[in-house]
Amino acid sequence: MILFFYNLALLVALALSAPLWLFKMATAEKYRDLSKRFGRLPQHLLSNSAAQPVLWLHAVSVGEVLAITRLVRELDAALPTHRILVSTTTRTGQALARQRFGADRVFYCPLDLPWAVRRVMKALQPKMLILAETEFWPNLLAACFRRHIPVAVVNARISDRSYPRYLRLRSLWRPFLSRLSAVLAQSPLDADRLKAIGCANVSIAGNLKFDVRAPQESEATRTLRTIGSGLRFLVAGSTLDGEEAALIAAWPALVAGSPGLAMVLAPRHPDRFAAVAALLNASGLPWQLRSSWNTTPPAPLRPGQILLLDSIGELASVYSLAAVAFVGGSLVEAGGHNPLEPAQFAVPTVMGPHYVNFRAITEDLLTHDALRIAQPDQLAATLLALLRDPAQAQAIGARARHVFEQQAGATARCVSAVRALLPAAAPHPSPEPVVLGRRA
Repeated sequence: MILFFYNLALLVALALSAPLWLFKMATAEKYRDLSKRFGRLPQHLLSNSAAQPVLWLHAVSVGEVLAITRLVRELDAALPTHRILVSTTTRTGQALARQRFGADRVFYCPLDLPWAVRRVMKALQPKMLILAETEFWPNLLAACFRRHIPVAVVNARISDRSYPRYLRLRSLWRPFLSRLSAVLAQSPLDADRLKAIGCANVSIAGNLKFDVRAPQESEATRTLRTIGSGLRFLVAGSTLDGEEAALIAAWPALVAGSPGLAMVLAPRHPDRFAAVAALLNASGLPWQLRSSWNTTPPAPLRPGQILLLDSIGELASVYSLAAVAFVGGSLVEAGGHNPLEPAQFAVPTVMGPHYVNFRAITEDLLTHDALRIAQPDQLAATLLALLRDPAQAQAIGARARHVFEQQAGATARCVSAVRALLPAAAPHPSPEPVVLGRRA
């Protein structure tokens, strides 16, 4: 009955909003992939999947794709008779997943429409659905339960913002969440919240983001080592609207206080690359565009120059070059982004005061004096203090790396849980992770 009313509301909403979505698909590039979310899969995906049983792993966007990268690699090694296919929701997540896992195993997750979900289920016939974080869709879950397909949730969490809403609707969610085969929570707090909203089979596996490793040195990193030889880098990653302007405003003071400094500025969303380029043009500061290297040999970077990293998937590796890093989404009220990306390279890191989406990770780093929090009016001063005191910066970075390494292990626990739901799988050793070095 719940599913009937959910689908009725969904169809009404779809009918009312159809003209808007059609307009967006016709006028905005980021919506043009929406047509791929109606359950039609690429032919190469179907033909390549026919010979092996499929495990379907869903990761919404860039952050989730980064989190599952090592998990996918170790599932490949542990379950060589199975084929791991990865779906995403966003365009940027799709691009990164194709880069990380290969286009022949990546597709768009269908919209939660009964016929779209049914089409994908019939085509793939998955042996298991694995959801990254908390991506619950009633029709998708119901389709798995009808087919007796186990559903596992890895890196599961409930944010402060979502928790009250789930609690209010827990009587509606319970029929779905009580049938989950395994829910592997990031932390004890997440486990308690997941149980409170009705999830069954909850255990604590830890945060997959502590196991994140840059898979290889990106082309941008290799090029920056050459054209930026002798420079120190401030790498400002995953920035949002308002943060680039703050960094640009702080930049003259940072350059004056730390000669030999260059900045890599990496906006979170590709659809903002042009807007950030316009900000840089208006500032009068010297800057380069990463994408220009595709057609013109890159010119040497000079002290005080800014590189706009308008690419997808290169930031994680570029952090290895940083003397100091700034992790965005935190000066503005957007919940923050993952400070572990620079921490894995022992890079001293600064964030703003808004980090609710990564609260457990951030508070762990703060407890170990392995991170600096800056209010917007103190951003320049906080960054400059680390740039001017290499010994302090190195100690903070080393503690961050220690926290990162001590908390690792969630991937292995998730692999074990998946294997337990597939008892016929034969054991297979997992590969050793490859960790990049960092530039002092």
